Amino acid sequence: MAVLFDEILTQGVRSGKIPAQTAKARDWYRKTAQDYGKVSEKQLFGKKSDKDRMASRPMIGGMYMYEYMAKGRKTLPYYDRLPLIFPFKMVKGGFYGLNMHYLPLPLRAKLMDALYETTNNKAYDETTKLKINYQILSKAAKFEPFKPCVKRYLTSQVQSRFMYVYPSEWDIALFLPTERFVGASKATVWSQSKKKI
Repeated sequence: MAVLFDEILTQGVRSGKIPAQTAKARDWYRKTAQDYGKVSEKQLFGKKSDKDRMASRPMIGGMYMYEYMAKGRKTLPYYDRLPLIFPFKMVKGGFYGLNMHYLPLPLRAKLMDALYETTNNKAYDETTKLKINYQILSKAAKFEPFKPCVKRYLTSQVQSRFMYVYPSEWDIALFLPTERFVGASKATVWSQSKKKI
């Protein structure tokens, strides 16, 4: 994954687009990632060079990807096997997070633009985190698309280590086609999410 992110980041920086700094730069990284094409699980989790970004547990306010097998998968209408989440609350046996995959791309971009306003700094490096909780998200209209993204994840059902996504890579990860919905197509999931909003 690092190679994939580095490729897009290098191309962007060379053309003068500093990640996350301006709306124009964010749009460029999102469009480039969206046009990248399908990304395999091997590309995501198979590189030895990515070991430095793998964690045994997620930290509040960071972005992570991981493999997941839902406990109630036999009764759930659908779930995401490769969540892209911002954890915002740790609970016994797991955590709550915003899984950005549950939104169609335009709403994903709208929510992310609002979330950028909650960062603890503008460095967009390893020190940058989102400062969010359910109360903050539910009180501001600008966060309205968050509702279908809130999911509880059980640590016992996590099938891989957590891959940390650096803040400079958030817009790339956001638009890479990495959602893996089981039980429904992404079009169906996104349609249901729009109804919830």
